Amino acid sequence: MKQVDVTIFEAAFLIDDLFIRVDILEKKGNKINLIEVKAKSYAPDNENLFIGKRGGMVKDWKPYLFDIAFQHFVVTKCLPSCDVIPFIMMADKSKKASIDGMNQLFRATKKANNRTGIISLADSIDDIGESVLGQINLTEIIEGIYCGKYKYHDNMSFEESIDLLRDHYVRDDFFNWDTSFTECKGCEYKATVEDEENGLISGFKNCFSKLQSWSDSDFDKANTFSIWNFRKGTKLMKEGVIFQEDLTEDSVGVKEEANRLSASERQWIQIEKELNNDESNYVDSSGLKEQMDKWKFPLHFIDFETSTVALPFNKGRRPYEQIAFQFSHHIYYEDGKIEHASEYINTVAGFFPNFEFIRELKKALSVDNGTIFKFATHENTIVNAIMSQLNDSNEPDIEELSEFIKGISHSKKDSAIKWLGERDMVDLCEIVKHYYYNPRTGGSNSIKAVLPAVLEDSKFLQNKYSKPIGELGISSKNFDSNHYWLKVVDGEVVSPYKMLPKVFEGWTEEEIERTLSNVEDVDNGGAALTTYGKLQYTDMEDEEREQLSSALLKYCELDTLAMVMIYEHFKEDLI
Repeated sequence: MKQVDVTIFEAAFLIDDLFIRVDILEKKGNKINLIEVKAKSYAPDNENLFIGKRGGMVKDWKPYLFDIAFQHFVVTKCLPSCDVIPFIMMADKSKKASIDGMNQLFRATKKANNRTGIISLADSIDDIGESVLGQINLTEIIEGIYCGKYKYHDNMSFEESIDLLRDHYVRDDFFNWDTSFTECKGCEYKATVEDEENGLISGFKNCFSKLQSWSDSDFDKANTFSIWNFRKGTKLMKEGVIFQEDLTEDSVGVKEEANRLSASERQWIQIEKELNNDESNYVDSSGLKEQMDKWKFPLHFIDFETSTVALPFNKGRRPYEQIAFQFSHHIYYEDGKIEHASEYINTVAGFFPNFEFIRELKKALSVDNGTIFKFATHENTIVNAIMSQLNDSNEPDIEELSEFIKGISHSKKDSAIKWLGERDMVDLCEIVKHYYYNPRTGGSNSIKAVLPAVLEDSKFLQNKYSKPIGELGISSKNFDSNHYWLKVVDGEVVSPYKMLPKVFEGWTEEEIERTLSNVEDVDNGGAALTTYGKLQYTDMEDEEREQLSSALLKYCELDTLAMVMIYEHFKEDLI
């Protein structure tokens, strides 16, 4: 800091028991640029990014903006003679990468003290091309925080809040902060019984023992935090209603919807089953049958694996732009035959796969007019994104591919052009929400929660899929005939995802150590995304690339087979 001009990363400041670290600090003489870096993106033409149309601070940005205000406050106290200017740095969605392989110029590496460091392989700043980042000056907003225009607490000024927090922190005493439904539902400081036996303290239990006067038995009661999509929880908690046993149909606001479960009806079913220890499924058989009768054979089940990254892999692409690198496709025929019909994966470093991806998907789904299934909204979002990318490209078959996309999807709410395809993908997740409830899911509708619950419930599926693939007559592109989709051990079903082989099974420690990747299992979407990112390094060894590609193919195939299993369970419930 004694230098006239200097840039410091994670510069630390301490004054009057106030301590901060600044992401990037640029000192140019008497001028200090305080730069907070966020792994988010923004559109420069968005005038209401931080401050809404009505003049209030946007809720999601509030913690970040007050954090920057606190940093600015501390740096200004430490350097009162300097002009401190606050900025936030993010990926600029209007900018495009000017080079290919920008990601390959930066490597994460373990340092000697086991901290993660970054190595730059660029010889000069010119090697990384034009920046895709942007900085926004926050001076006006920070001044608004200082003067009380934007408040974190209605009855305290900004400096009073800082003093209060500091004094509690220094004394290390319990803050008695009010509990709230939204914040406490997602509390990070919950400990299991096993954790507590190992001497770890549950922050959640500590708070609720003191602030809500919960006894040990209260922590075992069903509470409103576990209720699916329970938006009335905030109001009820303010009224002192936290336990499910105190709820009524009126307090939940149960309302019927024609021909399907409403959200409130589903919530009430969850509450009743939890309070009565009822583990039986709820199935709206007539409503489910009405939906299933609309479906046209053969049935197509598809699942995509995608990636979004801050630093684009390819020239001409924007930060956090959707990349569709893989799909799996199962077909269920009217006679019960199941076929892993097609798949696509592209793990070639530096290749933008989206247009090839959509051509292969078109080829796979255009053989007939059977109903197409997805699970949740992701696949519809991706094909919408690809159509936008097509319209911004010079691809020769734009019109043909766009018509295919419109045929199997629907437009997003904010789309300028509206459409609803004749074969618009049926969302199995929505079918679950409106016609089916399994108490084993705990209210979650994720396929990773629904599938294990379905398998625990269905003897049919257990008996069928606990046989080796060779006996089932189900084609598979990635598993040999001796593989078991699932096993039943001591009466409990081992999830098919737990039956996936280890990525580096059979490798020596030396072989694993010298590879770029430390991904051992690809058994969830996050790991699949991470694996694809690692595959974008051109200097990856061929053996590792093949191992990771194989793991991705197995994982994605299982995702669409999981959808088939859920369909078979629905069919079983209606027989």
